[in-house]
Amino acid sequence: MPNKQTETDFIIGRHPVVAALRNRDQEINKVFLQTGISKEDRTIQAILQLAKGRHLVIANVPKAKLDLMSDRQNHQGVILAVAPFKYATIDDLFAHAQERGEAPFFVMLDNVADPHNLGSILRTADAAGVHGVIIPKHRSVGLTATVAKTAAGAMERVPVARVTNLVNTIRELKERDVWIFGTDMQGTDYRRWNAQGAVTLVIGSEGKGISPLVKQKMDELLTIPMIGDIQSLNAAVAAGLLMYQGFNSRHPL
Repeated sequence: MPNKQTETDFIIGRHPVVAALRNRDQEINKVFLQTGISKEDRTIQAILQLAKGRHLVIANVPKAKLDLMSDRQNHQGVILAVAPFKYATIDDLFAHAQERGEAPFFVMLDNVADPHNLGSILRTADAAGVHGVIIPKHRSVGLTATVAKTAAGAMERVPVARVTNLVNTIRELKERDVWIFGTDMQGTDYRRWNAQGAVTLVIGSEGKGISPLVKQKMDELLTIPMIGDIQSLNAAVAAGLLMYQGFNSRHPL
């Protein structure tokens, strides 16, 4: 069964809210709408229509309450109170690839701690055709309202599996004929990466990169060449470059 995180979570922002309302698998408890917000806005109209279609309670509340619920993030006048964010299993990720008739393309994150990075990675993963993201249970950010907001709806389309041990998971993936590629300062130029077939791309943490035990399990290391003074990239930026190289090799012109 999927793992649960807290008793109540929130989805904030208009586009993430629309995506969640359209996802029939997402359990929604209540819709909070800012008092006095324009009902003529098309996105607000869509939210109201979807909420009424699911027979959800819509509470009109002052902006101050939404500010408090969202920890003063940009909620855009609407918040969903939802059941705890659900995690997929590794089998779910394989099933997602099979449903699309494609060889698995997964992304594994080794202790990425910034929720904005995770949200951005999920958004790019959705665009690049990634079938699922794998994160560890410990020393890593999980699915949160901030992740959902940054992902802009992608969290409802890209399954996220949360595992106890990345090394054991890599071993399982290899047993299922998946090749494992990781990022490193020393490695093959990522522009030469051929991501055809079943692959998993491992992205390291913001400060330390891939942990030594995980790095030992890589089939090949990939590097992003840089000519500037700064010799490292934000985890979400690096992941975006590599995911689109994967897309390019899997869907050539």
